[in-house]
Amino acid sequence: MHPTDRPRRLRRDGVRSLVSETDLDATDLVAPVFVDATTDERVPIESMPGHERVPVDEAVPRVEEVLSTGVEAVMLFGIPESKDHEGTRAWASDGVVQRATRAITAETDATVITDLCLCEYTDHGHCGVLEDEARDDPTLTVDNDATLDLLARTAVSQAEAGADMVAPSSMTDGMVGAIRTALDDAGFDDVAIMSYAAKYESAFYGPFRDAADGAPAFGDRRHYQMDPANGREALREVRLDVEQGADVLMVKPGLPYLDVVRDIRREFDHPVAAYNVSGEYAMLHAAAEKGWLDLEAVAQESLLSLKRAGADLIVTYFAESVAPEC
Repeated sequence: MHPTDRPRRLRRDGVRSLVSETDLDATDLVAPVFVDATTDERVPIESMPGHERVPVDEAVPRVEEVLSTGVEAVMLFGIPESKDHEGTRAWASDGVVQRATRAITAETDATVITDLCLCEYTDHGHCGVLEDEARDDPTLTVDNDATLDLLARTAVSQAEAGADMVAPSSMTDGMVGAIRTALDDAGFDDVAIMSYAAKYESAFYGPFRDAADGAPAFGDRRHYQMDPANGREALREVRLDVEQGADVLMVKPGLPYLDVVRDIRREFDHPVAAYNVSGEYAMLHAAAEKGWLDLEAVAQESLLSLKRAGADLIVTYFAESVAPEC
């Protein structure tokens, strides 16, 4: 046989790069940064090699490290000095994320995205105000509507501190609308919302909960995060957020939900984000430490697959290591 159609012709060196369909650039990546108000020194995160919690006065140097790799955006997560049942430190003007945001925006050119949730700030570790008796009744969980006002207050306080974009992650029904209204009423109509529009109740979050000290003290989050079995439901969730004013649509986690990323890309014309989460990062590191995988190669391939599926931007713990190779 002498086939006339030979795809291998386009895989030769020199030609291969000319016909490459998907590009990964450092400016596509967002680097998570953990700021800890309870420490005065950097604390390594054991389950996430290469990452650490930094004190507030180290936030700027940490972000400058990120910028030096070519990554231009960071997402800030805070560990407060104290917690309570409502998570009041989340919207405090002198809260950990607010202080870090002011310093970073004053001293760097980084685009600052602030994670907007209450789980790191509540003493019970859930993403909002609890329903009565929730600690003792497994059928109860977060009081959805009572949580909306607290999320809105937190968004305004983060915007006042200088956030370029807020990223609500609690999967509270109506959160985008409540936050958009609050931001607009406070004069922050230029602050964008990147909604965790399709966030699943995933087993891939374990290392993050150690990093951000945000694991629930009881129960789980199945009543407000999505069932991993559901794909069509993601389109409904995303559509509601679009109608309420979301600017960017996030899928979390990324790799186990590439089909969801692709469906959202096809259905909506908004920018799509994917969160390459802590468990995805940790498992590749663990396999590489065993000598089973080439870490640099699998990290690059993982992020490229998210771009190929339709993600415009990727939140990833690999940002700094992959960016110089882009």
